[in-house]
Amino acid sequence: MAAGSAHSQKVCFADFKHPCYKMAYFHELSSRVSFQEARLACESEGGVLLSLENEAEQKLIESMLQNLTKPGTGISDGDFWIGLWRNGDGQTSGACPDLYQWSDGSSSQYRNWYTDEPSCGSEKCVVMYHQPTANPGLGGPYLYQWNDDRCNMKHNYICKYEPEINPTAPAEKPYLTNQPGDTHQNVVVTEAGIIPNLIYVVIPTIPLLLLILVAFGTCCFQMLHKSKGRTKTSPNQSTLWISKSTRKESGMEV
Repeated sequence: MAAGSAHSQKVCFADFKHPCYKMAYFHELSSRVSFQEARLACESEGGVLLSLENEAEQKLIESMLQNLTKPGTGISDGDFWIGLWRNGDGQTSGACPDLYQWSDGSSSQYRNWYTDEPSCGSEKCVVMYHQPTANPGLGGPYLYQWNDDRCNMKHNYICKYEPEINPTAPAEKPYLTNQPGDTHQNVVVTEAGIIPNLIYVVIPTIPLLLLILVAFGTCCFQMLHKSKGRTKTSPNQSTLWISKSTRKESGMEV
């Protein structure tokens, strides 16, 4: 894939209620970013590094990541930064899990740590595991579980935005963007798990279409019925005319 500037597009729901998301995946390991770089990238576009409010939102992100790694996309292993981090030095490991907070100020207490995480120490920033090819560990599959990592490590990232008035029409497959004006290269953005806007256009027109079909069918039926009526009365009228003429001719002969 050719190197160059890239632009990422947000993915929004058509109901205007759900947040918008962006998953930025970098094919080249050297192009992946640190926690702070990911955070700034999201904020520069009016968003925040992903915070997760509950299990339902976690499952939604998982479904998007599943679409991201569909066969043929060329996308494989690569963890994603989320907005959870810890800013506390000299704390004991026992208090460590309670020190993690969301970078966007969310008060959500939802966590999805892998079995032996967080390991704390120098690892203060959190990623969502995305290693589809990795074998399960002692705590089960790593996929989509959370792990604390050193904040200067290079990963992909997920942004979150407020709902938009005019949401972006979703696409089923990941696509490549290659537009100027962004600082990142070789980014693949997925648009998945979204309610198609087309549904909101087609469904309201169904009653109107049915009404048109009924009216058209009724009109055709009436025309066909009249046509049959005319066909049946024509021979009778002809016979009656012939009969009257015959009687007149008979009277003249007498």
